[in-house]
Formats: sequence, structure tokens, C-alpha cells
Amino acid sequence: MPQNTNSRQRSSLLRKNIAASFLLKGWSAVIVLLIVPVTINCLGEYNNGVWLTISSVMLWIDNLDIGLGNGLRNKLAAYLAHKEVQRARSLVSSTFAMLTVIIIPTLLLLLALVMSCDTYGMLNVDPARTGNLDQVLMLTITLVCTTFVFKLIGNFYMGLQLPAVSNLLIVMGQTLALLGTYIVYCSGSHSLMHIALVNTAAPLMVYLLAFPYTFWHRYPQLRPSLRLVNLREARGVVGMGLQFFFIQVSGVVLFMTANILISRFFTPALVTPYQIAYRYFSIMLVFFTVVCMPFWNATTDAYERGDLQWIFQATKKLRLMTTGIIVGMIVMVLVSNMVYAIWIGDECSIDIRMSIAVAVYIFILIYSMRYSYFINGIGKLRLQLIFTTAAAALFIPLAYVVVHWTGDIIWFLAVMSLVNIPGLIVNRIQFHKLINGTATGIWNR
Repeated sequence: MPQNTNSRQRSSLLRKNIAASFLLKGWSAVIVLLIVPVTINCLGEYNNGVWLTISSVMLWIDNLDIGLGNGLRNKLAAYLAHKEVQRARSLVSSTFAMLTVIIIPTLLLLLALVMSCDTYGMLNVDPARTGNLDQVLMLTITLVCTTFVFKLIGNFYMGLQLPAVSNLLIVMGQTLALLGTYIVYCSGSHSLMHIALVNTAAPLMVYLLAFPYTFWHRYPQLRPSLRLVNLREARGVVGMGLQFFFIQVSGVVLFMTANILISRFFTPALVTPYQIAYRYFSIMLVFFTVVCMPFWNATTDAYERGDLQWIFQATKKLRLMTTGIIVGMIVMVLVSNMVYAIWIGDECSIDIRMSIAVAVYIFILIYSMRYSYFINGIGKLRLQLIFTTAAAALFIPLAYVVVHWTGDIIWFLAVMSLVNIPGLIVNRIQFHKLINGTATGIWNR
């Protein structure tokens, strides 16, 4: 097929996925706006902070796939670009098998840890204010570990350059969780256990229903099979996947441990205002992710076909969008107090300094993602791995020192921004070297 035809088809599929993802993410944003106040009213500020902290802990389980999900999406896109359907099916089979092997001992180990450790002390939770913490953790861990395997379906659709379908599955789970949360609230039980149940069971139900539809009805030619599990394919996806894994783990340390550290360094009650500010400004992050996500595997396809001109043209559009996001976030800071008042009323007070600090942090993530999604699609991960790992290694000790000196959560948030800046700079330099054909040595690895 001529290259310009491939470019047109790739761009057309990209536009369709972006349009569909905007609708889905728009509904996802509405869900977040609706679920936050009802969960706070249901649990109260303290136990809501505990639930947010537990949710952050569960994100670690999502990243135990040693990068297999992202490795799958890149290799699947590459195989399909070269019409290697049988290898693609073996890849899918091998990845599902490896995830199952990983998660079973992990589940047993985590349950044993909960039963043997002082979870109240670890999370700095007051037993008098939060009951049944161990049972809540055991339920949540079991459901999240089960979801761990089946959520690979989302990566499968991303490898097909259909991120909108992956977003649909996520949003369906969120919608079920919202409905469940309202049922819990209206029932008057206001139980942390019930909130944990509806929020972790909902996505699992969606993936369980999506699995047979995907592999028996829509894509039977790529259906996983035990006889197609291949250690060679597994090693291939692990090679790329391990780099994604260390980047993911570092990302969790940098982006997702804030709730745990705030609970530990300060109090679980401060997790709630931080998360409200984060969810408000992350609307821009979600918006940008919707646009960038389809570029990941579209970039893989373009790179495999040698179509660097398409990549060069695509990044021009993101440059204009980034400028618009700067203006949008300034406006969001200016009207933040009014938005909080409408959204959550007087349930929680949020300092304007926290809003500014969170906005700066979110923008740094967005600006870095503008380059990292393209670099991920090309698979040149070494520098990103080095700088993300270094930032993660510095974050917790630096945050501890700063909090010890200042006792101020704003300085903690400033550390979150600071440790991400070197990676942003390197991502920008590497991207321009790659698309200009001047990347050599570590810049091209």
C-alpha cells in the first residue's frame, strides 16, 4: 500500500479515536465531578482520605505487569503493520499467560502481608475512626488482582490503534462505580467496605463481559490459546516491557504516592483537599491524554513504515494545543475558589496556594507527555527510564527533608514538580533528535 495512503488511513483512524475519546472522557469527567461530593458525604473527610489512600496503594498492583501491557500494545501494532497475524495471536496468548503467572503468587503474598502487618500504623489511620481496615484491604486486593489480568484487553485495543475502545471499557466501569456509590449513599449504610466493593468490582465486571465479546466475536483470529503460548514471544515482549515497567513503577512513585505520603507526613484529612484540587486541574491532563494517547500506536505504525514526515506534522498540532492549555490553566486557577464552592460546597476548604502548586505540577506532566508519547511509540526508552527512575529515587527522601524543615504541604507539592523537570527537558531534546534523524548513542536507544 502506498505510504501516502497509509498516512491518510492512519490520520483518519486517529481523528475518529480522538473524537470518540473526547466524548467518553467528557462523560468520565462528569463522573468524577459527581462521585467526589457523594463519596465525601458518604464517608466524611477523614474516611474519604483513607479510601483515596487505599486507592493509591492499589495502583501499585496495576504496575506489577512488568510493563507487559505496554510491551503488548507496541509489539502488536508492529506485527499487524507487517501483517503477521499468527505471531500477533501468539503474542496475545503469551502475555495473558505471563500476567496470570505473575498475579497468583502476588495475590497470596499481599493477603498474607495484610493479615500479618499493622495496616493502621502503616497508613497512619486511627482505628477509632476507621473500622475493618484489614477486611477492606483484603477485599480490594482480591478484586484488583483479578482485574489485573483482564484489563489487558484495554492494551490489546490500543495495539489495534483503537484507544477509544479502551477508554469505553474504563468509562463503563466508572459509570457502574458511580451508580454503586449512589446506591450505597441512598441506602444509608455509609460503609467504607461498601464503597471499596462497588469501586473495585465495577471495572472487573466490565472486563469480564468484554473478554468473550472481544476474542470470540470481534477478533477470533487473535483469540488467546494455551497451545500458542511461546516463551520466545514472551521474552520479546518482556525485553521492551521491562523498560516500560521501570518507567511505570517510577511513575507511580512520582505521581501516585502523593496520597500515601500526605497521609503519612501530615494527616489523612489533608488527602481530600489535595485530591479535589488534583481532580479539578487534571481535567486538562485528561483532555491532553485523550489527544495524545492515539498518537502512541499511530507513531509505532508510522515509524515501522518509515513515515517520519507524518510524525513531524502530528507534533505541530500538539504544540498549538499546549499553548492553549497554558491559558486554560491560568483561567482555572483564577476561578478555582468559585468552582470548588459550586462543586463541593463547604465540605472542604482548599488554599489558593495548593491550587497554584497543583496546576504547575499538572502542566509539567502535560508538557513532558507531549514528547514522551511519541518516544514511547518509537520505543526509544533508555533515557526516559534513567531520568524517571532517578526522579523517583530522589522524590521520597527529598520530600521527607522538605516536610521536616517546613511542615508545609505546599513545599511538598513543589518537590513533586521539581523532580519532574529534568525528565521533561531530556524528553524534549530526545524527541527533536529522533524526528530530525540526528539521534545517536543513548539518544537513539
